[in-house]
Amino acid sequence: MLKIGIVTASDKGSRGERVDESGPKIKELVETIAGKVVAYQIIPDELEIIKKTLIDFADDKKVDIIFTTGGTGFSPRDVTPEATLAVVQRLTPGIPEVMRMESLKITPKAMLSRAVAGIRGNTLIVNLPGSPKAAAECLQAIMSALPHGIEILKGEASECAVLETVGKKGPEKTTLTSE
Repeated sequence: MLKIGIVTASDKGSRGERVDESGPKIKELVETIAGKVVAYQIIPDELEIIKKTLIDFADDKKVDIIFTTGGTGFSPRDVTPEATLAVVQRLTPGIPEVMRMESLKITPKAMLSRAVAGIRGNTLIVNLPGSPKAAAECLQAIMSALPHGIEILKGEASECAVLETVGKKGPEKTTLTSE
């Protein structure tokens, strides 16, 4: 079971002026699919606070995946992607590409997302939108691949794909590894 952390970046939410709907929605979806939320925090849209929280969840709490929600738009206070880029060691561009691709089927405004994803140590960090509906749609688009990605990240998966080839003697399986 995956250990999940959720970080909601919201000035109003962190001050108690708005109820966080996205964090609980992400928790509900993650726990029905593949994991258990072990860390959850609502923080202001402050670059240094977001960075510190991501580092804490990854390095100290040792979560497998951190889902952030909020702070991925064009507002001057939207700095979640910048905070994420500052703490990850490797980018995983396919994840936000899939989220935008799927979201574009619903609204052209999806192209305005600045969400990123990357790896810090053995933790995957994924920026989700701040809207509960959009966060759920993006999470559903990517969730099926994430457990395998975490297995690879932790060195627990030996096979990436098994291809079946047909030769003169019949079907033969060829294994492709990540090595």
